[in-house]
Amino acid sequence: MSDLHSINEAINKRAGRKLLPSIAVSLSLIALVWFALAYERVIFAAVVAVAVVLGLRELSKAFAQRDIYISFRGLTLATIGLSYATWVGAVAGLAIATAIAFPVLLISLLRRGPEKFVANATATTMALIYLPFMAGFLILLARPSTGLERVMTFVVLVGCNDTFGYLVGVLLGKHPMVPKISPKKSWEGFAGALVLQVVVGIALWVYIFDQPWWEGAIVGTLMMLTATIGDLVESMIKRDLGIKDMGSLLPGHGGVMDRLDSLVINAFMAWLLFGFFL
Repeated sequence: MSDLHSINEAINKRAGRKLLPSIAVSLSLIALVWFALAYERVIFAAVVAVAVVLGLRELSKAFAQRDIYISFRGLTLATIGLSYATWVGAVAGLAIATAIAFPVLLISLLRRGPEKFVANATATTMALIYLPFMAGFLILLARPSTGLERVMTFVVLVGCNDTFGYLVGVLLGKHPMVPKISPKKSWEGFAGALVLQVVVGIALWVYIFDQPWWEGAIVGTLMMLTATIGDLVESMIKRDLGIKDMGSLLPGHGGVMDRLDSLVINAFMAWLLFGFFL
């Protein structure tokens, strides 16, 4: 028992995360997503909206440390509007709601005066596009009658990327990918995650959607790349703001933003690929 404890502590130290709580949180989130989709798919849209609002709360606090203001209340209202419009009106609803929210948010900044207006407006625009808009593609994945299959395939592939990249990086990682942005992300972890994601992508595509294996290989590869980009973008934000984690709400993961990073950008790629192939 002490040997297992020692191994677990060694993994935690090298990875910078607590492994067992991280796994427990991941499984709980997957169960929540599955329940929402299996019971009533519109609940999933509400789950996405809540996650985005929690992420915006963390992002607004992080920006505030650098004296940059974004309206958490305004962005929360925008998130609710975008989520509803996306579920009701699909892509057109998402686009129109975003086009409405953007000028309204900028107008709300005018009352603060000209000081730091450009910085605040830029951060607000980034927050709007990065979270509510990009997360809208998660909702779009759930809208078709095969929404359960599409979203769970997406979740499994993202989970493969995070988990296998994490484990291979911890056990075999020696060559950092981008040490100035994410010191613990290695080329070994990237290669291991890519191999597993392609294999799992092929299996899911063939047995769930009854589509050619090569389509699954393309889906697995491209979603792996966009997940990595999303993770690095959020790491770059944290480096620029001088913080390790966006929050501490999720044990073993950090904040909600630390989970949304590889999801929101990847959601667009998944929606694009699923729409093209299926």
